[in-house]
Amino acid sequence: MRFLVTGGAGFIGSAFVRMLAARPDAHVVNIDKLTYAGNPENLAGIEQGERYRFLHGDICDAKLVNAAIEEARPDAIVHFAAESHVDRSILSPEPVFETNLRGTLTLLEAARLKKVPRFLHVSTDEVYGSIESPHEADENYPLRASSPYSASKAGSDLLALSYFVTYKLAVTVTRASNNYGPHQFPEKLIPLMISNAMEDKPLPIYGDGMQIRDWLYVDDHCRAILAAIERGKPGEIYNIGGSRALPNIEVVCKILAALGKPQSLMQAVKDRPGHDRRYALSSEKLMRETGWKPEMPFEQGLQATIDWYRANSAWVARVKSGEYLHYYEQNYSGRAI
Repeated sequence: MRFLVTGGAGFIGSAFVRMLAARPDAHVVNIDKLTYAGNPENLAGIEQGERYRFLHGDICDAKLVNAAIEEARPDAIVHFAAESHVDRSILSPEPVFETNLRGTLTLLEAARLKKVPRFLHVSTDEVYGSIESPHEADENYPLRASSPYSASKAGSDLLALSYFVTYKLAVTVTRASNNYGPHQFPEKLIPLMISNAMEDKPLPIYGDGMQIRDWLYVDDHCRAILAAIERGKPGEIYNIGGSRALPNIEVVCKILAALGKPQSLMQAVKDRPGHDRRYALSSEKLMRETGWKPEMPFEQGLQATIDWYRANSAWVARVKSGEYLHYYEQNYSGRAI
């Protein structure tokens, strides 16, 4: 197959590109703006050539997107590119709506005009908002976005699905739970806690740390996306969960224990506005229709992730410099309880 991937230098996108690069029958064109979270190092070892091309650019640029589709002649567009961090969307809401809505519209319109056979839109469980125990969200659960980020993703989901209904563009939407694994930018919980603990720095814990998240190893997510493309149905939504829900503070304690660091490094900070208490997904539909299931046990995946960050301390140091320091100060300064 021939793929056009957006955001393929980011955490999940680069894992998907690496997975495709291991398949001798896959051809990939990758568009990435290379913002703070898009890192060419994530694609080290993948050579430009007949089977892989990288294009530096913005998905809001219609001219670039149309040229990329003409070059790639894709069987499928896989749309990862997004401003994806809740805290940053709270500090500055405009970028999430520019990229996540305008960028998605630009891609959908180009795919419609170029008659691309498949379009997979990668979304998030955050569009469902906080879910009371013991319930789980299936694909028909109401959308209750709580942050500018999740609202922008809910909007882009609906926009993508409208192109199936109105224009018969073969769109599929996937909504995944919290991803973790190597190469993740250290603003998200697991890499932030690992990298701070490695440096013996305080680990900022929002509120009481009892927010519950379902954890999905990034390679399991990428296999699910491919399953949705190959065996899923156009016009459908598929939830992708890891089937391992834990309170944030328990995850942090596991990280500290694995690194041999004291729990005294944890520092309670003022909770973020609108912080969802519990996410919970049912992946039954995807498993039933495609045969996919998560394979990586959480403890094993967490240890593999910790081992990667330990072995790549230079990578961590590079991404935690410059702009990251400004963001960290802006987000956490003065919030200690």
